[in-house]
Amino acid sequence: MSTLSPTNGRLTSTTREERLLSFDERYRQQQFTRRNWTLLYGALFLAALVGSVTVSDFSIPGLIKGLPMAWNYILGTFPTLTLENFWADLANWYWGLRFWLRLLVETILMGFVGTVMGGVIALALSFPASRNLVENTGTYFAARRTLEFFRTVPELVFALIFVFAFGLGPFAGVLAIAVHTAGALGKLFAEVNENVDPRPIEGVRASGGNWSMIMRLGVVPQALPNYASYLLLRFEINVRGASALGLVGAGGIGQDLYVAIRQFEYTDISAIMLLLILTTSVIDITCEAIRHRLIGHTLTQVA
Repeated sequence: MSTLSPTNGRLTSTTREERLLSFDERYRQQQFTRRNWTLLYGALFLAALVGSVTVSDFSIPGLIKGLPMAWNYILGTFPTLTLENFWADLANWYWGLRFWLRLLVETILMGFVGTVMGGVIALALSFPASRNLVENTGTYFAARRTLEFFRTVPELVFALIFVFAFGLGPFAGVLAIAVHTAGALGKLFAEVNENVDPRPIEGVRASGGNWSMIMRLGVVPQALPNYASYLLLRFEINVRGASALGLVGAGGIGQDLYVAIRQFEYTDISAIMLLLILTTSVIDITCEAIRHRLIGHTLTQVA
């Protein structure tokens, strides 16, 4: 049996010390590099912040001075309600309730139809926009750029284009919501597709399934709960967005709100805004409950 000589022992000890020193040196180098990158990012963030404040003319004194004026404007839109004539004052405040409720329903339906149409387009484009589902780089690039265009152009700009093309009314608003929704949801759906388990996809492919069968049997069943969750979230956003499209004549309650603002009908402004706030709150709470049930059901199935 061989034994280590003193010389070999010293060499071994020296080698260990060299390794420790090398490890310590690499660690210090990594810390130094990380610190330099952190300082660089911090400097870039600070420069961007200073530049943004300069370009936007942001002013703390101006903000402090303007906030009370904004609050006074909001308070000025509310009527004076007295206990003696409370119901009469309330009826006078909401004199156009039936007309506003009809416009409110129109706004909700605009958001719903636009969300469904945009969701269908987003689902169709999300598969070629997923890097793990297509091998053709040109197809992937075209799908991604199309989705970027859809979500980059603001809804109001699309609404103006469609109002010019199809005339005033909710149809232009629905198309504007659908196009913008397709771009936003398409990106989210594509990211969901890229994170699915590849084993079902390989199983369908090994069984001789074509590309459409792989999408339908290997991808959609895994991603469907996330699709529904994002779709509900987008519906909440679209109902709020539909109320603003009326400013350009694209239908909904926003059109009457714009008229009230231009004619300085302050009590009508507060009445319509309270209806919008109440409606969007109910929709948000309902959609949130549905999303939590979907997520909880999915987690239960996984467990």
